[in-house]
Amino acid sequence: MEATMHQAKTQLSKLVERMHAGEEIILTRGRNRVPVARLVAVDHETPVGEVRRLPVFKNGERPIGLYKGQFDIGPEFFEPLPDEELVLWEHSANDDDLFGSK
Repeated sequence: MEATMHQAKTQLSKLVERMHAGEEIILTRGRNRVPVARLVAVDHETPVGEVRRLPVFKNGERPIGLYKGQFDIGPEFFEPLPDEELVLWEHSANDDDLFGSK
């Protein structure tokens, strides 16, 4: 099935039902209806990641170490950046021209 961006915005739940039933939706844009995206249902066997709520604390603050042991930061994180990467992070005269600030 083909749907315009406007149709996708106004009838998203109907399109999701059709995708869930196995139909593929092609989103188009503009008067010429140029295809820009393909929507398909997610296979229920495919893991999409774990979404968990953060614990709620009385004072609204998260304790230090909340994610301890859940990921690792290697020693290369603390090494200095190479000069060719560092120059990309530093302010230059071109930045003012690009972003219109002074």
